[in-house]
Amino acid sequence: MVWAFSLSAECGADQVAAEQFAQHFDGFSWVLSNGQQSQCHAAVFQDIEENWWCQVCPSGISDMGIDRSDIAYQMTDLGILLYQQLQSAPPFRYALVGVEVDEFRTYHELTSEATIPSFPGLVLGETVWRSLGASTLFRPFSTGYVWQPYEGEVYQPLMVPPDLKNKLSELLVLR
Repeated sequence: MVWAFSLSAECGADQVAAEQFAQHFDGFSWVLSNGQQSQCHAAVFQDIEENWWCQVCPSGISDMGIDRSDIAYQMTDLGILLYQQLQSAPPFRYALVGVEVDEFRTYHELTSEATIPSFPGLVLGETVWRSLGASTLFRPFSTGYVWQPYEGEVYQPLMVPPDLKNKLSELLVLR
């Protein structure tokens, strides 16, 4: 199974807006702190509510999820760069960077939740933010946008209780 790390942005009912958003990112490249180069590929698609999305996928990143601490670091490095580029992007309604964030919430799902969802890195257009109650969890992001600050990606190895670790160790003992 492929686990895509990307920036996904919902651009509303206007296909042209999503295409302009995609053009802002498509082909954009960076040199990461580890010296590796990454280039963006952007794709536009429509969700079940017929709203347009743009998914921006950087190259050279694991498609297996966050299975090592260095992958989490690399994804965080790219996440910061994606958010920096997002600050000057054409209009969108909301966006998020992370693993498997494509279509993370349709517009109706987002606006019908009882409370504003808590997604670190969630960027909302001010109109959407106000319609959701203008939560103080959000901070200014760029002109016309607010966000819950990005916290980076995290590697979380499987945590096993001590009794299970002992049982696993017993399996490894040659008899």
